[in-house]
Amino acid sequence: MNRRPGRRLGAWCAGLLLAGVSVVVGCRVADTDGVTPVPQLLAFLPWLLAPTAFALLCALLARWWPGLVWGVAVLGLLAWHLDPYGRTDEPEGPPLATFRVLTSNVEFGRGTPALVPQIRARRPDVVFVEECEYTCQATLEGDFDAAYPYRQAVRAAGSHGSLVLSRFPLTPAAGVHGTMGMPGAVADVHGHAVRLQLAHPMPPLPRQVDLWRRELGRLRAFAAAGRGTPTVLAGDFNASQDHAAFRRILDTGLTDAARLSGHDRTPSWPARTASVIGAQIDHVLLSRDFTATGAHFLRVTGSDHRALVVDVTLHQRE
Repeated sequence: MNRRPGRRLGAWCAGLLLAGVSVVVGCRVADTDGVTPVPQLLAFLPWLLAPTAFALLCALLARWWPGLVWGVAVLGLLAWHLDPYGRTDEPEGPPLATFRVLTSNVEFGRGTPALVPQIRARRPDVVFVEECEYTCQATLEGDFDAAYPYRQAVRAAGSHGSLVLSRFPLTPAAGVHGTMGMPGAVADVHGHAVRLQLAHPMPPLPRQVDLWRRELGRLRAFAAAGRGTPTVLAGDFNASQDHAAFRRILDTGLTDAARLSGHDRTPSWPARTASVIGAQIDHVLLSRDFTATGAHFLRVTGSDHRALVVDVTLHQRE
């Protein structure tokens, strides 16, 4: 009889944990982002294996057999949805040009001093910088005036400023409207037009989830509208492959360069814990004209995001 309260407590713990995880997993299965706190938890979907495993242990110790079946079902659904999302087919046409892309959120400009040596060391051809306010823009444009003579910027304070640096000639484009700056351009890559678009929608904060969805929807509309032109869409998406709104962007035919390089689940945020736990919300998305290799996530001191650098190859369309 003394064991009954303990078993009851174990069953309650298992039930509460499984109920919470089931809501998040259910939204993933239903292809929806739900409401707060589901979008926030979906970013960390792989890490929900831990509370699910603990709930299974509690159910086992409590001899709560329905809970054990429930837990196994949730665990199976989690494992199923850990597979990478999106296409992996590669273009069949011959290669036309290879170049390097880097994207970095420098957190209100604080990571700028650490980003400068990374750019010098990695020598990317196109650089996307989010949360690059006035001082950040002045620093990068001044230090790399000769190396990157072409740039497109949204000049604003705090998190609203953004900058694109390029070795290739740029033709300004309208960009995507958002609360934070998302400049766009068309690059002349050795005679081939390539659409460049910086991504930085609002994060899915409580009471801002609808705004987050709308701005991701605008990025999807941008991707869908230019399927005839090679496209690079890069930046801090504030979304992972476990968010339905982000998968809608991939469904237009874009592929995550990190996935093509074998890093589909490598976390990029928060930088301090990314080596242990985190979410991949910084991406370089490519149209089906590209292949990608050598993706690396880089620590940028002062920023809560890792930078992402990747080599991409543009292929001729068949």
